[in-house]
Amino acid sequence: MTKLLDDVSENYDKNYCLQPICVKRNEGYFELIDGQQRLTTIFLLYKFIEKKFNGFLGRPLFSLEYKTRHASAEFLSSLDPARKEENIDFHFIYGAYQCIEDWFNEHVGQGDELEEISNLVTKIKKGFHDNIKVIWYEVDAKVDGNRLFRNLNIGKIPLTSSELVKAMFLSHASKSSIELQHEISLQWDLMEKQLHDDSLWYFLTNKTSEPYKTRIDLVLDLMSKKWPGERNKYFTFFYFDNLSKEKDLNSIWQEIHATFLRLKDWKENHELYHKIGYLLASDSKSLSEIYEASLHKRKSEFVEALNGFIKESVFMGENRNYADLSYERSGDYDRLTRLLLLFNVESVRQAAEHTEWFPFEKFKIGKPGSKWSLEHIHAQQSEGLNTLAAKKEWLKLHRQSLESLEDKNDDLLKQIDAALEGDSIPQGEFENLRNQIVRLFSRPGDVEYMHSISNLALLNTADNAALNNATFDVKRNRIIEMDKNGQFIPFCTKMVFLKYYTPSAKNQLHFWGADDRVAYVKEINKVLKDYLPEPIQINERGKEDER
Repeated sequence: MTKLLDDVSENYDKNYCLQPICVKRNEGYFELIDGQQRLTTIFLLYKFIEKKFNGFLGRPLFSLEYKTRHASAEFLSSLDPARKEENIDFHFIYGAYQCIEDWFNEHVGQGDELEEISNLVTKIKKGFHDNIKVIWYEVDAKVDGNRLFRNLNIGKIPLTSSELVKAMFLSHASKSSIELQHEISLQWDLMEKQLHDDSLWYFLTNKTSEPYKTRIDLVLDLMSKKWPGERNKYFTFFYFDNLSKEKDLNSIWQEIHATFLRLKDWKENHELYHKIGYLLASDSKSLSEIYEASLHKRKSEFVEALNGFIKESVFMGENRNYADLSYERSGDYDRLTRLLLLFNVESVRQAAEHTEWFPFEKFKIGKPGSKWSLEHIHAQQSEGLNTLAAKKEWLKLHRQSLESLEDKNDDLLKQIDAALEGDSIPQGEFENLRNQIVRLFSRPGDVEYMHSISNLALLNTADNAALNNATFDVKRNRIIEMDKNGQFIPFCTKMVFLKYYTPSAKNQLHFWGADDRVAYVKEINKVLKDYLPEPIQINERGKEDER
C-alpha cells in the first residue's frame, strides 16, 4: 500500500502499470476473476480522500461486491471502526485503510498545511486519472471463472527482491544507453553464474537446501542488512529503492558489484578462505557480521579481527581446559565439535605451500541421509545395537579384524560364526562376544579416556550403529575403504586412522592406545597454539590430567 502511494506521488506524470486485471462480462457488472486486492486497494484510497479531502479525487468509478462475503461490501462503504474486529475480512480491510491514513499523516501532517495537502492530493489525482493503467483482460462469458482463477494462480512464481532490483537498474540504464543496460545485465548474469559454483556458494552459506530463488539475493541481503527473521519478503528491494532516492543508481550498482568481488576475493585468498570458512561453518559468526568487520580495514587488520573471532569461538572461560570436556555432556559435545572442525580446517590451511584447500562444499553437502558427528576413534559401548541386523553387522565387521591378528582366537571365531548363522542372537550372548572382542582390541586404561578429546574425531557414518560402536581397527578399515571410493573424509580424521601423528617406533595398526592419544593431542596443540589460551593437558599414559 505505502509503496503504491510512494510510487504514484513520485511518478504521477509518468505511465504506471498495476499489472493485469482479468474480468468476465455479465449483465450490468463484471465478474472480477483476478485483481481483487488491487481494486480493493484503489477503492479504499478513493474512500479515504472522499472522507478526508471532501472528495477531491472524485468518487470511485466502480463499486465492489463479494460473492461469498456480502457483509464485506457493506463494511467497505461505511468503514465503521467500531466493527473492524467483527471478522478477519473487516480487520484487514480497516488495516489497509488505516495504512493509507498513516501515509498521508506522515507526508502532510495533521495540521492545516493546505498548500502542501493540495499539492500532494493533486499529484495523486493526476496519477490515477491520467497515468495509472491496468492491462484489461476480458474473457468470454462462457469461461468458468473459478477454473480460470486456479489456472492463473496455481504455479504463479512471485518476483524476488533481486529481480525487482535488477529491473530497477535496467530501467534506469535504458534511459542512459543501450550499452549500459547490456553491461549491467551481463555483469548481473555473470555474478549469478559464479555464485552457482558450489565451492564459492558453500563457502559463504551453510544452507544446503536452496534458500533463494536467485543466489545473488545473498549479496543484496548482505548489503541491506536483512536479518534472518525478517518477514517482509521485499525488504531488500525496498532498501535499494529508498537508497536510490539518496544516491545515483550507477554508484549503487558499483557498490553491489564491489561487494560481490569482495566475497569472491575472500574465497580466492588462502588465509581468508579458511578462517572465514571456519567461522561460518561452525556458526561462530554470520556472513553479515564478518562483512561488517571487513569494512574500512586493511587486510592485516581484518585478519587480526578474524583471529579474535576464532579465539572467542573456542574459548571456554577462565580455568577450563578441553581436557575437562566429555562426549557425554551436551554442552561439551558442541565445544568439542567446534574445536575439531577448527583443527581440521587449520591443518589444511597450514599445509606446506598452501596447495590444500578445505572443501567446505563437501563438508556441508555430504551424502543424502548422512550427517557429521563427533565419533569415538575407538568405541567400547554398544548403544543402538538392539536389532538382529545391527548385531550381525557388528560381528561381521569385527570378525574381519580378528582374522588379521597374528594370534588368532579360533574359538572366538567359531562362536562368532555360529551366532551369524543363527536366526537370533540373545542379548546376553551378544554382550559376551562383544566383551571378548573389545578386550582383544583395547589396552589398559582405555576406559578412562573413552569420552575425551583424545579419542574423538569428526566422522560421517550415515547413522550406522554397527560402525559407530566399532573398535579402532574396524573403523580404520572402513575409513580406508571410504577414501578409496572417493568419499570425503576430513583431513585430520583420515590422518588419525592412518596413524599419521603416531611416531613409527610406537605404531601398532590394530589399536588406538596411549601413545596414539598423546601424539594426537600434541598435534592439536601445535596446530591451534595461536587460538587456545593454554594447551590441552595430557599425561604420558594418555589420560587427560584431572584439573
